[in-house]
Amino acid sequence: MQKNSLNKVILIGRLGGKPEGRYTQRGRSVVNFSLATNESWINDNNKTTEHTEWHIIIAWDKLAEFANEYLYKGQLVSVEGSLRTRSWDDKEYPIKRKSTEILCSNICPLEWKKEQKIKKTT
Repeated sequence: MQKNSLNKVILIGRLGGKPEGRYTQRGRSVVNFSLATNESWINDNNKTTEHTEWHIIIAWDKLAEFANEYLYKGQLVSVEGSLRTRSWDDKEYPIKRKSTEILCSNICPLEWKKEQKIKKTT
């Protein structure tokens, strides 16, 4: 590894859907969800241009369980993590596919549904 390198991503955006959780064969919890980030600017014609970027977020273990239980579609969250690119062979076509994802290390909800309450552990 290069000594002076850093792979860190910080995103603030809205969930595109309810997180999809599952367990691996070894019993590890994993969840994935999409996160939308938006930007807008005034173009050369004095018109507002908007762009939405979609990110794939992957979380493991306790963070995955938290996301699966407490996050919901449309919620504003802050996500920290690192970029990971994976590749695989397409089953239908003889081509190699690639996907860049955020391997999540921290999730901070920035808003909650009014009726949603955080469960207290005693």
